[in-house]
Amino acid sequence: MSRAIAAMADRNFRWFFLARAITLVTGSMSSIALAFAVLEIDNDPFSLSLVLTAFTLANIVFVLFGGVVADRLPRALVIQACYVLDIVSIGTIAALLFTETATVPAVAALAALNGASTAFVMPAMQGIIPQLTSPENLQQANAMLSFVRSAVTIGGPVIAGILVTTAGPAWAMLVQMTGWLIAIPILAMVRLPPPAGDGGFSLFSDLRTGWTEFWSRSWLVVVVLAFMIMYAIHVGAWGVVGPYIAKNDERLGIAGWGWVVSAEGVGVLLMTLVLMWLPLRRPLRFGMLGMSLFAIPLTMLGVHPAVVLVAIAAFLAGAGAEVFSTGWNVAMMENIPIDKLSRVSSYDMLGSFVVMPIGTLVYGWLITHADPATVLITSGILYAVIAVGTTFVPTVWRMGRVEAATVRT
Repeated sequence: MSRAIAAMADRNFRWFFLARAITLVTGSMSSIALAFAVLEIDNDPFSLSLVLTAFTLANIVFVLFGGVVADRLPRALVIQACYVLDIVSIGTIAALLFTETATVPAVAALAALNGASTAFVMPAMQGIIPQLTSPENLQQANAMLSFVRSAVTIGGPVIAGILVTTAGPAWAMLVQMTGWLIAIPILAMVRLPPPAGDGGFSLFSDLRTGWTEFWSRSWLVVVVLAFMIMYAIHVGAWGVVGPYIAKNDERLGIAGWGWVVSAEGVGVLLMTLVLMWLPLRRPLRFGMLGMSLFAIPLTMLGVHPAVVLVAIAAFLAGAGAEVFSTGWNVAMMENIPIDKLSRVSSYDMLGSFVVMPIGTLVYGWLITHADPATVLITSGILYAVIAVGTTFVPTVWRMGRVEAATVRT
């Protein structure tokens, strides 16, 4: 079998990949469907921010618990149970929309349920992949999953926009539900051994064990701390200041911003194809150097926000981000004991979730009190310094691939 899709030789991975691909395709319209559902109820940006905040806060509150559960219970079963909750939460929102009885508080509560479910799914997803395929195929497995994820990121919102415009957001939510309904029996085909462990269960003891595993690895702590700052810059400078520049600078424009965001997605997509073939011998070194490329479009937005130049820079940044994403997943899966992987991953995820609202609020304040160009250029420099500086940590620079025979210890 071709090296690029060698993970498909593993039966469990084939079933998981099929289920995951279906939910990624149908779920790619979720953000647009939810946003326009809220705006259909109450055409007020504050109402939308309330619903999105409810989703994010539920993620933050439950992600550590999700890591514990995913390490203690069969991960495929955890994912299936969460899909049932997703069907209930999104299905209820759709029913409320169809009957014209939806209210913003009700949708916010259901979005929080959906966010809590996601907090359990993500650590389970991270922990299950090393169980599905052989260690030597981990990079290809992660790249294949990333390929589907990036492909639907490019095409999904377009399809969602058409469906929401022609049929309404409730119908888009029904498509999401269909994906979960199909994925649940497919995941039942995944046959894995029961979780390892002593059979006892103590929430705080398990959390402490996960924290010990996390804190004992300098490369893990350094990269997560670096990303807490880098991700805050990304969601704030790119997510808040970027659209502001697009709306107010005719060199870029709103349509031009759409091209820029798409170019970033294309960079991710093409790099996943490269990584199916090209082995990453130093996953963290090249990953952090790849992440530093995001400083280029960020700085370009401040210096000269022309569509073509920023789109090219965004393409390179997307490619670099995928080098990190695949490298990071492989490093985690090869170096963290599989029975603790979900818990350790949940601490990593918590760092990202916490800074999302912080970055958004900070940059929303900055662009009203400082020159946006100065904010972007300064942010780009800081981003590059942190990303490149992380590689000076010896354990990050020297991190290589683990011998296949020792991955699952």
